[in-house]
Amino acid sequence: MKKRKRRTRDTRNGYLFISPWIIGFIIFTAYPIFAAIRYSFCEYSVLQPPRFVGIDNYRILFTQDSLFGKSLYNTIYYTIFVVLLGIIIALLLAVLLNQDLKGKGIFRTIFYLPVVVPIVASSMLWLWILNPQYGLLNALLFKIGIVGPGWVASEKWSKPAIIIMSLWGAGGTVIIFLAGLQGIPRQLYEAAEIDGANKWVKFSRITIPLLTPTILFNLIIGFIGSSQVFVPAFIMTDGGPLNSTLFYVLYLYRNAFNYFKMGYASAMAMILFVTIAALTLVLILTSSRWVHYE
Repeated sequence: MKKRKRRTRDTRNGYLFISPWIIGFIIFTAYPIFAAIRYSFCEYSVLQPPRFVGIDNYRILFTQDSLFGKSLYNTIYYTIFVVLLGIIIALLLAVLLNQDLKGKGIFRTIFYLPVVVPIVASSMLWLWILNPQYGLLNALLFKIGIVGPGWVASEKWSKPAIIIMSLWGAGGTVIIFLAGLQGIPRQLYEAAEIDGANKWVKFSRITIPLLTPTILFNLIIGFIGSSQVFVPAFIMTDGGPLNSTLFYVLYLYRNAFNYFKMGYASAMAMILFVTIAALTLVLILTSSRWVHYE
């Protein structure tokens, strides 16, 4: 009886201590999610009460709104290149920074610094670097005899410009890969060296297979983050030129806060949520074929 009372008291105290988080989750996360689901089936301008319209918002999105398709294409384009190139670059940098070299701590700090720079400040910095007339990048290209492109002022180069800027902040992924590399037993490399394995064999047969759980994690986090890209396009191009950087969340933001079409924006949010959830589920379900946990 005493143990039961003690267990009940501990449970009550536990819920009491986590109650601020529970209340915050209900108010700031759970309620907005269910409200967005409800409003996605309504015509809602904020200034007037929501009016139920069924699936009209979804029907218009998929059949009449050309900018919806454009924003979806821009986001998919950005996501594919940022995630794949980001993982490759971060993995190579992590392998280099994992070497037993003098001053490696300084280099790790340098590569991680862009992560702690506010995204708005980074966007303003890169807006200057990528300026087609007096930007630093085109000035460097001019010194070696190359005429630089228009970057953010060009419909063709605007998305690659934002991709380059995003890859500059790959330091967070580098740190995660470093943690994964340091978790690989050194004895495996020593045994491979005894068998005559060269660096490529050790990398492809030991490092990559044992890093697959880390690669899976970075894939999922990368897809979730890049599919919600907003600030660089909002600050640097405002979706232009000619909607070439009109990413999905930027278009959602415009519908919600520029056009006051909250129901329409809620439908877009639900589509984004379902897409990210489905992609994450596919990655997890297929991971058993290529992810090794031993």
